Amino acid sequence: MISGNIFDVVKGIVYPGTLVIESGRIIDIKKDDKKYDSCIIPGFIDSHVHIESSMLAPSGFARIAVKHGTVAVVSDPHEIANVLGVEGVDYMIENGRSVPFKFYFGAPSCVPATTFETSGAVIDIDDIENLLKRDEIKFLSEVMNYPGVINEDPQITAKLNLAKKYSKMIDGHAPGLTGGELEKYVNAGISTDHEVFTREDAIEKLKLGMKILIREGSAAGNFDILIGLIDEYNNDCMFCSDDIHPGDLLKGHINRMVKKAINYGYDPMKVLKCACVNPVRHYNLDVGLLQKGDYADFLIVDNLNDLHIIKTFINGEVVAEEGRSLIPRTKTKTPNNFHTKKKEVSDFAVKLQGERVNIIEAIDGSLITNRISGIPKVSGGYVLSDTEKDILKLTVVNRYKDAPPSIAFVKNFGLKKGAIASSIAHDSHNIVAVGVSDIEIADAVNLVIKNMGGIAVVCDNERLVLPLPVAGIMTDEDGFEVAESFSNLEELAKGMGSQLNSPFSTLSFMALLVIPSIKLSDKGLFDGERFSFMPLFE
Repeated sequence: MISGNIFDVVKGIVYPGTLVIESGRIIDIKKDDKKYDSCIIPGFIDSHVHIESSMLAPSGFARIAVKHGTVAVVSDPHEIANVLGVEGVDYMIENGRSVPFKFYFGAPSCVPATTFETSGAVIDIDDIENLLKRDEIKFLSEVMNYPGVINEDPQITAKLNLAKKYSKMIDGHAPGLTGGELEKYVNAGISTDHEVFTREDAIEKLKLGMKILIREGSAAGNFDILIGLIDEYNNDCMFCSDDIHPGDLLKGHINRMVKKAINYGYDPMKVLKCACVNPVRHYNLDVGLLQKGDYADFLIVDNLNDLHIIKTFINGEVVAEEGRSLIPRTKTKTPNNFHTKKKEVSDFAVKLQGERVNIIEAIDGSLITNRISGIPKVSGGYVLSDTEKDILKLTVVNRYKDAPPSIAFVKNFGLKKGAIASSIAHDSHNIVAVGVSDIEIADAVNLVIKNMGGIAVVCDNERLVLPLPVAGIMTDEDGFEVAESFSNLEELAKGMGSQLNSPFSTLSFMALLVIPSIKLSDKGLFDGERFSFMPLFE
């Protein structure tokens, strides 16, 4: 039996009482008139996350997340699916089952994300149907191909119809979509969006019936812009991280959003509704909400302002206590798909072919980029990185087969020396690198290739790498150690001159073609607004 001030968010009341727990469920709730120092609240749920972005296998992610009061996640496994296909989805489900944590996975709708890049796998309509038939698959993952929805592409339409056939929710991804096109997108059955950049954008989507996922992740966040929505739209908002790196996960998860919102002065019941209740109702999750007969999934906290998590319970089992995870570390399989060979320095040379070059302008803390142009730095007829103007060479290298690297130029990475590289490159997870010289770029890329996946820093005499043997995007090493290693690599990158809050996170999205305005795939420079390739030179 567990006693405290019980926050019944479903009914919107607080009362002192005792939970009677048996076989993982709350079999009775006894109200009393005692005074308690602690509060009992429902466990937190991340309503949209790519576990792979933590660089940890699901079991490793859970070990850290429970410390912060997270009891469940709604996870889109399209990162690993782009590398391994359905085998990758199966790996996530199997590994997630090895720990006492509630993972709810979706059927990836866009693998590959586009036809303008090379991925490691394809999930076709038959695969989608076989996945959606399964009880453990709760939804059709974010539909990023919004032009396909609007133009009624037969493949996309078929996937949407399958989700409806099996009564599964459909997640959205519609940055900047508005007006009649947005209405058509929503009417296709798409129910959520986390790619919301303004309050006006959110309200338009809410009025059309969408749920808005308020995001605070490592790469992008809209929390401060959108949190005010919960006063009026608290039934239609949820909290998510989307992509969260291991160092940030160590610091906190959904609990940070809850605490921040409450400290901003928002009604705690409305905040907890977004963090706990709405995901359960929207996705039909078997996560308890402190009702009689529910699974015993809840937190004991000191108070809602400080939100110090004393204990985390999942199915009546204590999985974290006083900042210490009680989930043991587990070893895991390391499936992978890596078939490219060592690259030569000459592979990264770019001949001058015009007076001006198109440049990707990275924006710190945002997935969106700007398109700019400039006069390149040239030597011997070849275009070089220009550290004075902060215009650096960017490359994406096909990791699934040998092919010439694609090259572009990017502003705002700020490196004054060295190079950084990663096989985390959304969504196809080829190798992406940026640096000040072809020699260092080649060294960094080859470190990743040698380890069949990883994050690398090359600077002066240092050659450092964090290996990622699971699909080239995750590791089975201890999450706390991984977080420390990753943080060290990011600090090295910042020591090389980068002013970005998270250089590797920003780097990983330079190949994400479905977010405008200009990105780089392994096949070339891409215009995300026209959804077509564009020339490097003007």
